[in-house]
Amino acid sequence: MKELVIMSGKGGTGKTSISAALAYLAPEKVLADCDVDAANLHLMVGARQRESHGFVAGFEPEVNVTECVKCGRCTALCRFKAIDNGAITSPFACEGCGVCAFNCPAHAISMRDKSAGRWLVSDTRFGTMVHAELGLAVENSGKLVSRVRLETKKLAEKQKVPLIITDGPPGIGCPAIATVTGADLVLAVVEPSLSAMHDLERLRNLCGHFKVPIAVCINKATLSPANTGALKESLAANDVPVVGEIAYDSVFRTAVQTSRTVMEIDNIKVQEKILELWYNLSALLGVTHNESVVHKLDRKLKSFAGWV
Repeated sequence: MKELVIMSGKGGTGKTSISAALAYLAPEKVLADCDVDAANLHLMVGARQRESHGFVAGFEPEVNVTECVKCGRCTALCRFKAIDNGAITSPFACEGCGVCAFNCPAHAISMRDKSAGRWLVSDTRFGTMVHAELGLAVENSGKLVSRVRLETKKLAEKQKVPLIITDGPPGIGCPAIATVTGADLVLAVVEPSLSAMHDLERLRNLCGHFKVPIAVCINKATLSPANTGALKESLAANDVPVVGEIAYDSVFRTAVQTSRTVMEIDNIKVQEKILELWYNLSALLGVTHNESVVHKLDRKLKSFAGWV
């Protein structure tokens, strides 16, 4: 079983749109959305929730009001100003450090597990997907990402599919690290802007640290031909393959607005490029792309182009 992770150094590059398009093309797979801070892949693949499971991470104080003597020691010690004389006044400010519970002279405060969101299993137009909802003002997104990946692998093994397609988070923070580790290939989606190129370099270094191979798809390539050229030269110098290059096209916006993938909206040029991207990725991963939907789409594209 192979895991393809689609990531980007910054947001807004088209990462989720390309993830959804690859989900349309890949024959047998399980989907995962590890962008738990801003999950939206489920909107494009028509997810219908099948299971919901709570996610617990970290701790929060619980006060026994009958034992609290209102001494004010917890108020004095809490550097986050989350508790006042045994009353949790600012729960979002609480870091769960446990200082109040450890120092309470009446032992009226205990630490309990904190609900940090939920992880979900859904049926989509393209197979099963595992995704998540992070709780409000919760910072344990890395742990939730790890849980989503764990449950996705369990499902993939149960269904005996050869591929996991993971929509990863942008950036190189904790959720990105939790997504990259152990993956078989990272597809970095980048646009030809200076900020995106800078952040791609950081993502490339992150993948190098964890010894995960990386390939690049340049999206919106026609926005700046000069930057696209410079980007390709830089990637070639670092032996990073460019497996896809897609011109800027408003079909991506239309797809998002209509909850479809770009493969479901007539646009031959974009579909050809994404089909080429999928062929290149499947070759790198060593998984088959011989599936009826691919052949059907390939014939459709060639007929439109007047090749047959």
